[in-house]
Amino acid sequence: MNTVTFNLSFQNALINEVDALAKRESRSRSELLREAARLYIQRQKRWESLFTLGDSVVRESGLSLDDVAREIKTLRKTKKTTR
Repeated sequence: MNTVTFNLSFQNALINEVDALAKRESRSRSELLREAARLYIQRQKRWESLFTLGDSVVRESGLSLDDVAREIKTLRKTKKTTR
């Protein structure tokens, strides 16, 4: 696997947290930040997929944005009254 080295700037407080976590987990700072980047990318891809699916369902069902907003509002009201 090819690797590229690059510089990042962090505020002291954040890098201190990164270093403390890396130490607790017996990992290097680089390893921790690589995993953080991978997890962030995976999460963003899942959100993109979710929104794409939502757009597809809305299109296929002929719903308008107002219909969706109304359904969300109704669901939220229902949840409040059942608590």
